[in-house]
Amino acid sequence: MRKDVRILLVGEPKVGKTSLIMSLVSEEFPDEVPLRAEEITIPADVTPERVPTHIVDYSEAEQSDEQLYQEISKANVICIVYSVNNKKSIEKVTSHWIPLINDRMDKDSRVPLILVGNKSDLVEHSSMETILPIMNQYQDIETCVECSAKNLKNISELFYYAQKAVLHPTGPLYCPEEKEQKTLDWGICKLKTSCIKALTRIFKVSDLDNDGILNDNELNFFQRTCFNTPLAPQALEDVKNVVRRNMADGVKDNGLSLKGFLFLHTLFIQRGRHETTWTVLRRFGYDDDLELTQEYLFPMIKIPPDCTTELNHNAYLFLQSVFDKHDKDRDCALSPEEVKDLFKVFPYMPWGPDVNNTVCTNDQGWITYQGYLSQWTLTTYLDVQRSLEYLGYLGYSIIYEQESQAAAITVTRNKRIDLQKKQTQRSVFRCNVFGARGSGKSGFLQAFLGRNLQRHRRVKEEHKSFYAISTTYVYGQEKYLLLHEVMPDFDFLSEADLACDVVCLVYDVSNPRSFEYCAKVYKQYFIDSRTPCVVIAAKSDLHEVRQHYSLSPHEFCRKHKLHPPQPFTCNMTDAPNKEIYTRLTTMAMYPHARLRCLCACNRCTYCLCQNLLKLELLRSIKAQLRRVAFNRHMAQADLKNSTFWLRASVGATVFAVLGFAMYRALLKQR
Repeated sequence: MRKDVRILLVGEPKVGKTSLIMSLVSEEFPDEVPLRAEEITIPADVTPERVPTHIVDYSEAEQSDEQLYQEISKANVICIVYSVNNKKSIEKVTSHWIPLINDRMDKDSRVPLILVGNKSDLVEHSSMETILPIMNQYQDIETCVECSAKNLKNISELFYYAQKAVLHPTGPLYCPEEKEQKTLDWGICKLKTSCIKALTRIFKVSDLDNDGILNDNELNFFQRTCFNTPLAPQALEDVKNVVRRNMADGVKDNGLSLKGFLFLHTLFIQRGRHETTWTVLRRFGYDDDLELTQEYLFPMIKIPPDCTTELNHNAYLFLQSVFDKHDKDRDCALSPEEVKDLFKVFPYMPWGPDVNNTVCTNDQGWITYQGYLSQWTLTTYLDVQRSLEYLGYLGYSIIYEQESQAAAITVTRNKRIDLQKKQTQRSVFRCNVFGARGSGKSGFLQAFLGRNLQRHRRVKEEHKSFYAISTTYVYGQEKYLLLHEVMPDFDFLSEADLACDVVCLVYDVSNPRSFEYCAKVYKQYFIDSRTPCVVIAAKSDLHEVRQHYSLSPHEFCRKHKLHPPQPFTCNMTDAPNKEIYTRLTTMAMYPHARLRCLCACNRCTYCLCQNLLKLELLRSIKAQLRRVAFNRHMAQADLKNSTFWLRASVGATVFAVLGFAMYRALLKQR
């Protein structure tokens, strides 16, 4: 909503513009009226809408046309004042003032107009019969008010309506007469298409179970979200009864249907309660043009250098609820129809056919639950602003009652700190895949999604994706590995192409010129980098040929202390083995490992990581054994103490019994 309102009063001389302003301020009719009143600012705590209001007067005698044009351009609402006892001033409304104002305003930024009939105390009749045709002719006219500056009649109402016309405009919501555009006709008022679209999205976001009906719980949540108060059970029934009486299918299964929801807002507008509909629209992020605001879709979020963005636990819970809401057949996958239904609250379809080749799908090619979460993870990692926009369309901040969807994002700490502390809390790791054309990079990406060469060949070229993301498990921890196929343009590698957690250098064992590209990339960009690198010998099912390079791949890896080339093929009947992807994730998580390796290669980063993890696990086991031994020692000490006292108590008992027996024997002798 606007932070302030600027009201401009125009009209013919002597119609009472200045008198209206002075009567409002002093609450009495002035004895002497100046040619023009100075600009007046009414504080926010005095106005009904709690918004500062500036009232500006115009005088033809004191101001030039240029000054008038400037004031028109600055005004939020313009009151055209006429005298009810002066027909010429009424005629000037249509012949002069409205054309003048329209000529000075853009079609897309026209301000609302209010017709003000002053000096109603001087006549017995009303001017409404003359004014109504004018109101019907010009849709920019919000309302008409008859008032009297002398009797203080409707003075406060006049400026309240002017303020309301700015803060709660009726123009974007409905048109009272049939227009060329499609409208929803229920009675006198017809909702505009843009208003229907906005309210439909609000209905779908509020329909938490996606059954097409707002039940009592959903209506109460909606009421509490928009107006900070729940509806009493009787009030809820009264609302539904009003809809039942006016619409046959407005209430279904004791819940409010979409048609009933739209009818309610039509009723609010018909009864002059525009502020109710605007409160709902603004709570769900809409501006005066019924477009979602930039502040709502793109909240501020600071991302320092060398930090990444991930979804937090609440965000994943929300996305899980959205998935469950639209997975009608409960097959843990979204069919094309279910995907379309999910994105109906979006102004466009955000996912193209390439998404199906970026994440895991089922045998029918439908995005699975894991693939669905993976795509959201990918979007958040690569383009957090886009992810914030998508969460805004879905209503994350509203459903989870957060200030904005920025609350769904976790900004990880600087990567250098992770290296210093030798541990990371990140969940998403990026692997950039380099290789010459035809080396098998795309097959390597698709194999990560469980697709063999036969399935990969069925992918259309226009549906190809340069990303693949899925989950891997590193010692019981679920992590996301993001593979990015870098285009083989050696001279134009950007910072984004080089920024990653682990590097894959893929070459074709059957192509003698394939490895040379990998060697050049490594020596040019990664030889002095702390980023772990792995060489992949792709298409290992084919005959291996000698590479046309000064060193063989094995010799190259040995020289630069890399792991020996990893054989890989996706030319198989079953799904390819995913062990290599777990290794890549492990290396991305522990790039700092520098311990002596216990395996045969004695150098590779992966085995160093494995050794480090084993030593950490061994230390943990030893610490647990020490705690167990300490607890056992304490238990034994407690046992010894308890044994001592048990023996003492038994001895004391025996001694007491013997003493009593001796006492009785002595008594008998006496």
